[in-house]
Amino acid sequence: MPLSSAQDLRKFVTPEFVFGRKARRLAGRYARNLGALKAMVVSDPGVNAAGWTGEILDGLETLGIPHSLYLDVSPNPRSEEVMQGARVYAQEACNLLLAVGGGSPIDCAKGIGIVSANGGDILDYAGVEAIAAPSPPLICVPTTGGTSADISQFCIITDLRHHNKITIVSVSKTMVPDVSLIDPETLTTMPSELAAHTGFDALSHAIEAYVSNASSPITDLFALEAIRLISAFLMRSIAEPANLEWRRQVMLGSLNAGLAFSNAGLGISHAMAHALGGWLDRPHGLCMALVLPVGVRFNFETVPERYTAIAAAMGLTVRPADRPGVLSALTEELERLRSSLGISRTLRQVGVLREDLPTLARNAYHDACLATTPRVPTLAEIEELYERAF
Repeated sequence: MPLSSAQDLRKFVTPEFVFGRKARRLAGRYARNLGALKAMVVSDPGVNAAGWTGEILDGLETLGIPHSLYLDVSPNPRSEEVMQGARVYAQEACNLLLAVGGGSPIDCAKGIGIVSANGGDILDYAGVEAIAAPSPPLICVPTTGGTSADISQFCIITDLRHHNKITIVSVSKTMVPDVSLIDPETLTTMPSELAAHTGFDALSHAIEAYVSNASSPITDLFALEAIRLISAFLMRSIAEPANLEWRRQVMLGSLNAGLAFSNAGLGISHAMAHALGGWLDRPHGLCMALVLPVGVRFNFETVPERYTAIAAAMGLTVRPADRPGVLSALTEELERLRSSLGISRTLRQVGVLREDLPTLARNAYHDACLATTPRVPTLAEIEELYERAF
């Protein structure tokens, strides 16, 4: 049973996607079908070095599609990089975007599309439904098993001037990519640390989508399956990075998590992680791992039956009537997973100072992800949660 009425009229949107080995090789064909006169390929140096970007460029050249390559993308894409990309997009007379990489190139490409279609500064579009005109066609080739930016209506951009991240959400789905080519083979070049961070991010997507106040029977199916897959296969895929079956299961889990959160929204842990990542310029998945357990504890008594289902999907043996036991088992499992992945346990360990906590709380309090959290926090409560994670 969703938190909102099961009788509510709902619309669900996802991009067209192709899942499986060699899916990435369809990028040129889709670009041609979408009328590409010149494609702007947005990637980053790491993905380019791994060879995935070059494969996409080769495919475009084979079909005679001109292209411009944009690699000036940081692990947390900055507003300045988006704006520079938009200038290149206009100068090169491109009419289609093709993102190759993890959440950073994909979010940067989304930002470039927003500015190219609507003008202004990308920071003008923070919040929910601030975008008027739809973006140019966008094709995504994701190379990490976690962010699901390739199928979502979200875009996260770092504002270095204020040491914060802004969340851009398009409820009308104008920011959802046109097609995602999801190829598990691209995960085989991920460093183990990146695999750990993005995998924990995918698990966090599914957990927060399942307890969201905008959840539904449809998003619940995707969320629980994502939790099951990631819990079962993330550690195996890191232990055996060349095992394509384990990578496929993680990529499938990430896809399911994306289908869930893009239509159900996220919650307090993502709001806190966005503020933390913007403040420290640290990986989003790392930030999620630091704050997810405290977010679960904060929300638990509002929706205990939902967290009981999450615990079961993670393979834990729990008794629904024993609520304290469910909460203990679930948070201990999240902390065990975090430790097994080699992820830091406290905010202090990643460089947060106690005097930073009020600023972090204020930034998180204004994040769009709080719109769908099941228990609405006060500013003081968010600061207390950071203190617990400190």
